[in-house]
Amino acid sequence: MLQTEYDPTARRVALLKRMTRKALRGFETGLGLALGPARALSGRLRYLSPLPRRFTGAYSSFDDAIAAAQKAGRLAGYNHQEIAPVSFDAMCKVAPWDYPVLFWLARLRGETEGLLDAGGHMGTKFRAFRGLLDLSDTFPWVIYELPEIAKAGRRRAAEEGIMQLRFIDDLSVAPVLPVFLGSGLMQYLDRPLSNILSALPRLPPHLILNKVSFRRDGKPVVTLERIGNAYVPYQMRDEASFVQDLERLGYEQADRWSIPELSHVIDTHPELGPSESAGFYFRLNRPGR
Repeated sequence: MLQTEYDPTARRVALLKRMTRKALRGFETGLGLALGPARALSGRLRYLSPLPRRFTGAYSSFDDAIAAAQKAGRLAGYNHQEIAPVSFDAMCKVAPWDYPVLFWLARLRGETEGLLDAGGHMGTKFRAFRGLLDLSDTFPWVIYELPEIAKAGRRRAAEEGIMQLRFIDDLSVAPVLPVFLGSGLMQYLDRPLSNILSALPRLPPHLILNKVSFRRDGKPVVTLERIGNAYVPYQMRDEASFVQDLERLGYEQADRWSIPELSHVIDTHPELGPSESAGFYFRLNRPGR
């Protein structure tokens, strides 16, 4: 019925609905506050569990996380050859969240010749993508990695007879290439991405970044991820600050995709809630620097 005049019954119903919604919101808030300490306690008890944890601890900085791992007598950080073969075969396969990266690499293929794969491990994305991209045998695929991982990558590429891959661990020797690929780089990077890009001889016109981990509440945190026998600092950043850091260099965000499958909860700190994972394509507005 179309209400065109004062209807006391309808008004009482509307008032009752508002009061019910308010009461439910109060109940949900109170329940959340009540459960918060319980979730925190259950997480801290995971420290005592003999079962392995993927994510441990919540720290304010990369250095604090490394120090905690070292203090516990763990193999700390990613720069160890023992880590290189962990999950290597799985990482050489195309995952669902790789397809936006493949889309942009294929889209840019006609105007680019070569890319810098920062944090590219032992060439996992090259092995995963080479059958899907029209790459010539001379297409430069340069991987920037930590010294021990780069050393393991060179050895493996030589064993497999892969001549296209070049490994560097020093940005001062990086060639000028049009595409910067960072797939799974940001969560393990101990500095803002602008520091890496500014150390290159020239800013790359195209950035393709994938599996970037963020905190939903915008408050960055660093945890320790267990990879093999090592504990590696894993950064969950603030997305707004991350994007602004690149915008200051002259980049604009052209694309963004969410990766809900890579949302993680820190085992020992579940009260912090799940992280968010995303990928990006950025274009440089001020080429030539």
